[in-house]
Amino acid sequence: METAGKPQVLIAGAGPVGLTAAAELARYGIAVRIVDQAAQRTDKSKALVLWSRTLELLDRAGCTPTLVAAGMRVTAANIMAGHERIARVDLTGIHSSYNFALMLPQSQTERLLEEHLGRLGIPVERRTELTGFSQDSAGVTASLRHADGAGEAVRSEWLVACDGARSLIRHTLGVPFTGETLPSDWILADCHLHGCPLSESEIGVYWHEDGTFVVFPISAGRFRVIADVPASGTEHPPAPTLEQVQAVIDRRGPSGCRASDPVWLSTFRINERKVDAYRVGRVLLAGDAAHIHSPAGGQGMNTGMQDAFNLAWKLALVCRGTCPERLLDSYSAERSAVGDTVLKAAGRLTRVATLKNHGAQALRNRIAHLVFGLSPVRHAFAENMSEVSIGYPASPLNGPGMHFTSGPAPGERVAPVAGAVAVGAGRVPRFALFANADAASARLLARFPELLEPAARAPLSRGGAWLVRPDGYLACAAADDEIDAVGQYLDGLLARRSAG
Repeated sequence: METAGKPQVLIAGAGPVGLTAAAELARYGIAVRIVDQAAQRTDKSKALVLWSRTLELLDRAGCTPTLVAAGMRVTAANIMAGHERIARVDLTGIHSSYNFALMLPQSQTERLLEEHLGRLGIPVERRTELTGFSQDSAGVTASLRHADGAGEAVRSEWLVACDGARSLIRHTLGVPFTGETLPSDWILADCHLHGCPLSESEIGVYWHEDGTFVVFPISAGRFRVIADVPASGTEHPPAPTLEQVQAVIDRRGPSGCRASDPVWLSTFRINERKVDAYRVGRVLLAGDAAHIHSPAGGQGMNTGMQDAFNLAWKLALVCRGTCPERLLDSYSAERSAVGDTVLKAAGRLTRVATLKNHGAQALRNRIAHLVFGLSPVRHAFAENMSEVSIGYPASPLNGPGMHFTSGPAPGERVAPVAGAVAVGAGRVPRFALFANADAASARLLARFPELLEPAARAPLSRGGAWLVRPDGYLACAAADDEIDAVGQYLDGLLARRSAG
């Protein structure tokens, strides 16, 4: 049967990425439906950390205070080898109002995002499975199957695949998911730890001759521990027992640490895979449907949610008729490049941590101790982990950028100002003009009401004008007497509408 109401966007998958995409689109007034074949949200902790850049982007919708109140702040990460501390990375120096890692079980992240989405009037349609789809130049026709077995044909302008690593949508498109599965197995335990010397506000990474062992705080007295173990050779390795987890703690972890009351025991293997293109016609891939990688650094969920932030403002401008659909080509260009970077960085961290050759381990420890002894290295590491250093230097959306003694270049993040309304907040995705409030900027604001915030913001430094995208990255910059370059950039966005 045909659906009664035609959504502009259909989202398949109601994990953190799908929920983020739906909430952002709904906030921008786009008609959206979100479906998931599961009967309920996950009850597992799964992805644990929300990083600074994700919290900044969530702040535009007013979500962040609720999430922060529900989670635990981690302010440092320690790397240990035996009884020697190789490095301590202080996260409080991250250039963000959220200068910490927020530890929050994925089950709670999903609950709070779903509640936020509900306040926007969008329910998650559970026990509703997308079984197939076809697309043409005007839209997508998707087949849904409901819990009672009834079928439904949904016509939408766009389909967003947030349906995970085994994505039906990606398989249907025939898009290659290239990469590899790493040879070792990993054990995971969410449990209580007693006698653990690690502060509940710090992460502990232990490099041992047998492999790596990592401890993440979750809540008071509760931690997650993970460790690599020899490959079992079976297709589905059995979950470890608490006794097996304790044996690994005794061998690799801090002395005197006892595990008890496990909430979740599991095993996993690390896959490193990615698609080349995140857009295929009117279908857009996000999150695990587009990329999966090592959990080292806790980047997976955050990278996927930032896919959704990047996509949502562009898709909203296209759905509103403000910009042509070619704007969406920048989504794949920008996020695929980020996916490549995250994949390589996470894989590199995993391989360094799991070295087995004793000589290589000793060399690694000496080099790491030396390198992490440098303050700029520790700061850069924290900025990379928190994802505030992510940018789009090769984006097709980058306009001219005059050189200033300070301030970002096109494609770089413009750090939010504490206490100020975040760029991209509100019900319409608009660019922000940071410039002197003079006649020239007033003319720009009057010419582009559909693209610009109604008032100019204070310039980032003297003598210039900066145009900041709705997701907080610099689009272009010009000197005061060349502010027409900003207008030409905006004209280009709108001109492509008629050309497309």
